[in-house]
Amino acid sequence: MAKPNYSFEKRKKELDRQKKKDEKKARKGEQNADGTEPEEGAEEAAAAPESAKPGE
Repeated sequence: MAKPNYSFEKRKKELDRQKKKDEKKARKGEQNADGTEPEEGAEEAAAAPESAKPGE
């Protein structure tokens, strides 16, 4: 019977954890400051300066 390669399994688990952590970090980066998901077109509205609003 072959000897199990525990170091390979450990490395695979570490890579899976790191991938999950990176995905979570990316999702959090896409969220707004209040924790909600950004809406379509929200990037353009957020990029406009406050002084450029019409009527002011």
